[in-house]
Amino acid sequence: MNKSFIAAMVLLAALPAALQAQTVDADNPASETSTEVQSEEQAYQAWAEQFLNSLDPQTGTIELPGGIASLEVPDSFYYLSPEDAKKVLEDAWGNPPSELGLGMLFPSAYTPLDGDSWGVTIDFEQQGYVSDEDAADIDYNDLLAEMQADTREESKYRVEQGFETLELVGWAAQPYYDANTHKLYWAKELRFGDMEQNTLNYNVRALGRRGVLVMNFIASMPQLPEIEASRDQVLAMATFNDGHRYSQFNPDIDEVAAYGIGGLIAGKVLAKTGFLAIALVFLKKFWFVLLLPLLWLKNLVFKKKTA
Repeated sequence: MNKSFIAAMVLLAALPAALQAQTVDADNPASETSTEVQSEEQAYQAWAEQFLNSLDPQTGTIELPGGIASLEVPDSFYYLSPEDAKKVLEDAWGNPPSELGLGMLFPSAYTPLDGDSWGVTIDFEQQGYVSDEDAADIDYNDLLAEMQADTREESKYRVEQGFETLELVGWAAQPYYDANTHKLYWAKELRFGDMEQNTLNYNVRALGRRGVLVMNFIASMPQLPEIEASRDQVLAMATFNDGHRYSQFNPDIDEVAAYGIGGLIAGKVLAKTGFLAIALVFLKKFWFVLLLPLLWLKNLVFKKKTA
């Protein structure tokens, strides 16, 4: 990846001169402000170059930490390790510090700093074997109504703690469970406070012998068509390793989760995914102007490695 930055650094070095040519004369009162803006842009460009160069995007076969599951990452995506994912979530997207997950996935067309980027966080919840016996009997309209009521109560608590209100607008994608692959997905449309753009909370789950592989898309509502087009590809990437598969459940020794498919969908995940989603919206809304000078450099600055 370091070699790929040589060309990018040459181009970046030419930017200050181009920016200076666009400023007004030093005697103009606006000149000082223009200089400050240039300085901030140049500082951000230097930070962005260093940040992207510190990441190690990977493709191919990826064994996730813990050895429970693996990913087959095609060239159209790349995987970031838990350490790199933590840098993206906290240093670039402004999330509060948290424990390491299992990494992140990104479409290869984007870097984590692009204004229209989206990503998929990966975690494992070892809460036992989740029975799918209730999957065919769930009324998703009733489930949505229950979840909306729970969200209203959570919103009251958020306001008391000094956070903005939270509303579950509805399904962005109605839940679907594949009994053959033991994978499911659903998506919620969320509204935080008075933000103009609603947040997309798109969830993918893969059921295993002792728990659930959690894959959450972090994106905004306008990106729903792109997420829908990529969903099946993301679903197909993840598989449990031998000894951890759903079909290998042993009722004599394995723990059973206290909930089924319905409980999994209605689970209290907003506290985690909400923070991530709103951080990405913040990035898009307020940093986009700073990102513009870099967007045309992204293919030079962020070269994808193969595993």
